[in-house]
Amino acid sequence: MTHPPTRTGSQDGVALPVMLIMILVMLVTSIYLLRTSNSATLAASNLAYDATLSRAVDFGLHTGFQWLSDTASASKASLNADDAANGYSAIMDTTWTPNDDKFWEKSIVVEDPDGNRIRYVIHRMCNDPGSFSSANQRCLLTSANTVKIGNRMAIGESLASDAPAYASSPQIHYVITARIDGARGGNVINQMAVLIGA
Repeated sequence: MTHPPTRTGSQDGVALPVMLIMILVMLVTSIYLLRTSNSATLAASNLAYDATLSRAVDFGLHTGFQWLSDTASASKASLNADDAANGYSAIMDTTWTPNDDKFWEKSIVVEDPDGNRIRYVIHRMCNDPGSFSSANQRCLLTSANTVKIGNRMAIGESLASDAPAYASSPQIHYVITARIDGARGGNVINQMAVLIGA
């Protein structure tokens, strides 16, 4: 019996290079997936940290607002002069920014119940101390609110046909700015605008 001659030539295998390419693609994809999930975790962590600082800095805004409201109720004339002990400045230079040291010159530091230290300062939006109606004084003023809450007449107006119509007192703008410096080097600055009748 004779056997047919066998071929001993080289075999062309394509499975190995295809598998190596697939492994390489899977490796690169897994690296990007890991980096993406890591970035998402860091972004969520930073947003949560920023939200926590923002809530904490609001304590300074509320503290400043409470002082401003109480002082205006007791004596609006006392708001015509600086009160550094309470973080109040009767002027606001529009060239200042919250990054300038002069902006925070009269600020005070308060501590919230969680132990965060918050700085706040209150500025009256006028160019000079003193009454808003004095000569050369420029203040940011707004007309009083004449909203009619379901009535035909604005609050405080008379229905009498011969009632005098007086111009209402304007409202002066005040800006309360609070800042917190976070433990990880971040800081948050929040501002609140308050309008108080002159």
